[in-house]
Amino acid sequence: MALSLEHTEEYMRDPRKHQFSPYADNGGTSIAIAGDDFVMLASDTRLSQGYNVLSRNHSKCFKLTSQTLLSSTGCLADVLTLTKILEARLTNYAHEHLETMSTTAIAQLLSTLLYWRRFFPYYVSNILVGFDEDGKGVVYHYDPVGHMEKMTYCASGASVTLIQPLLDNLVGGKNMKDGRTTPITQDFAKRLIHDGFVSAAEREIATGDGCTIYTITKDDVTEETFKLRKD
Repeated sequence: MALSLEHTEEYMRDPRKHQFSPYADNGGTSIAIAGDDFVMLASDTRLSQGYNVLSRNHSKCFKLTSQTLLSSTGCLADVLTLTKILEARLTNYAHEHLETMSTTAIAQLLSTLLYWRRFFPYYVSNILVGFDEDGKGVVYHYDPVGHMEKMTYCASGASVTLIQPLLDNLVGGKNMKDGRTTPITQDFAKRLIHDGFVSAAEREIATGDGCTIYTITKDDVTEETFKLRKD
């Protein structure tokens, strides 16, 4: 039945909207920098939704193998679902082949899992780090539907627009007259990650509280935490 003119005008004046979204943005920022014999992955520890802080000590990094780490930011429900499926696939592979999947193979597996959900994608930003076939540090960056890019550095998450230009300048040497000639050392990468998170926490409310840095070498994985602003 068609609405009368009176009811139509009343409906058009009503500002209320009834919508449902299956996604939630829980914030989080990650940075990855790779060198010749190491790779670093860092993320902040704030879990938020809008102006609410849900947790101040929630890490976004997941250890997949002894030399492969994953960082996922965005919708926490999708992050937990994706990592659960990925870890199950890695366990099945280890049982069937009696060996651990390589970083390169995990990178392709993650791309396939994301592409499989392309019509209802996981609302996540992923960074996968480890070592390539030549034993050098490598960083893989993804979009939500599985497009994969092999890099030596990148940022993702809430503060990516603040941190990525800094990495492009100091690590990539982009648009610089002589480019970059200084080698990437662990000390340089750690200081850059520290400064990047401190700067981002000053300007982005979904980044803060603390930062955890994982350093992967051929021998082991070390973890280091420092504090960020909490307001």
